[in-house]
Amino acid sequence: MAGTLYTYPESFRANKVLIAARYSGAAVKVVCDPPQFELGVTNHSPEFLAKFPLGKVPAFETSDGSTITESNAIAYYVANSQLRGTTDLDAARILQYINFADSEVLPSVCTWTFPTLGIMQPNQQAVGQAQAAVKRCLEVLDSALATRTFLVGERVTLADITLVCNLLLLYKQVLDPGLRAPYVNVNRWFATCVNQPQFKAVLGDVPLCTKMAVFDAKKYNELFPKEKKEKAKKGGGEAKEESGKGSAKKQQKSDTHKKKEAEPPAEEDDAPKTAKFVDPYLSLPPSPFIMDAFKRVYSNEDIETKAIPYLWENFDKEGWSLWRADYRYNNELKMSFMAANLIGGMFQRVEKLHKYGFGSVLVFGEDYKLSISGIWLFRGQQLAFNVSCVVQCCEAGVMWP
Repeated sequence: MAGTLYTYPESFRANKVLIAARYSGAAVKVVCDPPQFELGVTNHSPEFLAKFPLGKVPAFETSDGSTITESNAIAYYVANSQLRGTTDLDAARILQYINFADSEVLPSVCTWTFPTLGIMQPNQQAVGQAQAAVKRCLEVLDSALATRTFLVGERVTLADITLVCNLLLLYKQVLDPGLRAPYVNVNRWFATCVNQPQFKAVLGDVPLCTKMAVFDAKKYNELFPKEKKEKAKKGGGEAKEESGKGSAKKQQKSDTHKKKEAEPPAEEDDAPKTAKFVDPYLSLPPSPFIMDAFKRVYSNEDIETKAIPYLWENFDKEGWSLWRADYRYNNELKMSFMAANLIGGMFQRVEKLHKYGFGSVLVFGEDYKLSISGIWLFRGQQLAFNVSCVVQCCEAGVMWP
């Protein structure tokens, strides 16, 4: 069971693998720091893609050169029989909780906690729905743990490891004493697990939340500084900065003329180096439809009974246009939380569109049978992704028809 785990520092998905290895004694070498591994660079290299075609991490290479992807599969590989379940029934229940952790718990935990880390901006409606979903999940777990120390059997299994890792941000960021008080059994179980030597060796001490964290605007601005984007835009590097390559290092390279000259011409075609950016929307005639007013209604009122009627009553069909969006690669979607993360990343990359556009994009279906569709409202009569270099990172070939 020896092998090499490729990941990035403090990955909760990689933590599942490392905790399992601590219990089984598997020899796992972790490669997560430069120059051996740099997220967004190493996992996009031809050598890495030859072994792991999707370029996703965590990724695992066994001592004999075999490869495994998906953190749950890797954790299963490095685990022992106790962690996997000693009977068929126990093994099935462990798999049940692993699926529960990834399909029911994790998406809502990410939606609630990621804004508190400055990773994404909050959507109050989505956060509210996530909070309600988390509470339902905790109620289910609290009932299951009423007469148990661990989820399956009398010892730690992969069920406990997976759920603890997926709940970690919840307990550290937002579950203050008042919010976690109703879930006595879950709290006991969580504390028991994180204080096991095998957990502590990977997670260290886990401080519990004392006050619910809120959106960290300062951290968000540090991660997505407008100043750097303006510099890149002036130097013709806007399209490259938001092209989805995913590396802060590459974004910094785009800020210097020397580095840009060395990059492939295909990435330079989107904006000439010396061209002065002109906002294409400033030349449009004034419109009576006020986007900010609509957004306030959408965010603070019931969507079906308030926001939609407001839109139709005030919509200016000459100054604005509505578009239906369907994801082209639905066959590649697997888990619902992964599809949700795809949407979240896209919205982050089109942040500059907020004055001229509005979008509602949803995931439909069930795991492995998913689709993404949405409705967009744009200023003018053209598809915004074709109008301005500010938002060309989501051009038609990637997301929209």
